[in-house]
Amino acid sequence: MTVLRIDSSARLEGSNSRAITGYLVQQLGEPVVERDLVKEPLPPISPQDLVGVHGSLQDDRASLRHHLALSNELVAELKQADTLVLGVAMYNFSVPAYLKQWIDYVCRAGVSFRYTENGPEGLIGVQRAFIVTASGGTPIGGDWDFASCYLEHICRFLGVNEVFQIDVSGSKGAPEQVLAAARRQIDELLAQRELESA
Repeated sequence: MTVLRIDSSARLEGSNSRAITGYLVQQLGEPVVERDLVKEPLPPISPQDLVGVHGSLQDDRASLRHHLALSNELVAELKQADTLVLGVAMYNFSVPAYLKQWIDYVCRAGVSFRYTENGPEGLIGVQRAFIVTASGGTPIGGDWDFASCYLEHICRFLGVNEVFQIDVSGSKGAPEQVLAAARRQIDELLAQRELESA
């Protein structure tokens, strides 16, 4: 079993989502591939190259070859993982721009999903995803949360079998209380999973 951990909080220090993705991968105890979209941001992509990456434009530009190679690398990371851990800082009620760019790189028709007569079918084969969403005060799962539900939709669209939400909402109280509550969610969830598989 392998874990792909993706962090997207602009805070490199004192980030609740980073603290909890770190705790989660420790509890999973499996080999981890880490991709930090803030420490190593993905390169800007032109409109023409974005269209090309999504297969709607055939061209042999060097820039398009570069972006296609990167997209293939990101998709390969997903397909090689059994578990996806997404660390999300909610900004303006949605996902960080860094994370949205990653989504645009990995959602590719015929590569990570395909259209069938019954609708889209995911192709990445990830068994489970944990979406760790931190917010300053917006309740996770509430009417103003356009981050966690969007990411769950993306995961299921790509073919993730199970999706679990970890709430690191600042509305729960002081920072240590928020982190403690999130760690309890993880401990209880993993304990329940062990019982179900016993």
